[in-house]
Amino acid sequence: MIEQILAAIEQYETIIVHRHVRPDPDAYGSQGGLAAILQESYPDKKIYAVGKEEPTLHFMRRLDVIDDEVYKGALVIVCDTANAARICDDRYTLGDKLIKIDHHPNEDPYGDLLWVDTSASSCSEMIYEFYLAGKEKGLKMNDEAARLLFAGIVGDTGRFLFPSTTEKTFAYAGELIHYNFSRTDVFDKMYELDAHIIKLNGYILQNFELQENGVASVMLTKELLKEYGARPAEASLLVGILGNVKGIKAWVFFIEEEDQIRVRLRSKGPVINGVARKFKGGGHPLASGASIYSWDEVDHVLKELNEVCRNYSN
Repeated sequence: MIEQILAAIEQYETIIVHRHVRPDPDAYGSQGGLAAILQESYPDKKIYAVGKEEPTLHFMRRLDVIDDEVYKGALVIVCDTANAARICDDRYTLGDKLIKIDHHPNEDPYGDLLWVDTSASSCSEMIYEFYLAGKEKGLKMNDEAARLLFAGIVGDTGRFLFPSTTEKTFAYAGELIHYNFSRTDVFDKMYELDAHIIKLNGYILQNFELQENGVASVMLTKELLKEYGARPAEASLLVGILGNVKGIKAWVFFIEEEDQIRVRLRSKGPVINGVARKFKGGGHPLASGASIYSWDEVDHVLKELNEVCRNYSN
């Protein structure tokens, strides 16, 4: 499949790279890393990375703004996006050919070419593997691509703490750090938080609810976020904090946005992406997301999560 993707890339003069809505570092890292590799490898081709920008990730890269006409006869590659409905920028359908590169369960096999590897820690890891497979055929890595891919791997592995981290993950990260970028700068920009977010973090630690079966939950309403001066995307940065609490098996953040309530699910062992799918979401076995549209649905989510944790055994 890598060879087929590389052949398609060589065939097209215009290549447009997309990723999922509400991006995280791996979405930006894989999208931007791939774009940087292609720009370095094919200086005569037109390479774009597009989508709605996330201000908290401006430090990684800024995105391109292009007209609809650019898609005519173009190759479109979507990174780190399990479902077509979550692709950022609906214009991905305007291209000539579509490629999916992803590490989530392949429940929506969209695209003309699909490369899905659920054993990969991150889509950024897959992009580095793509480079390794193609470097004898002309693919080139540069410092910018290495920085982006390293940041993406760090983000999706929780600084190499998540179970998805493998020996290959460490090996690839070890190779990437030989390029000229500051790891300290990457970590600082990824994990330093403004004072108002630190205060929101304190609220979460003081007010999360721990139920039977090791299920914890946090509800962040629009009013509460406004009180702390926090955007929903900033609140989402704090989801992992409850993983440090002894006795919690799985937890969920309910974060209210303008038109929905985002359901952020995390787990230390119980498989929770089945819960996400019941609420039109999905994701990894231990890190998933969904949406609900009323606070009345919260109890339904918690009931499902409790059921999963009750039946879980190490």
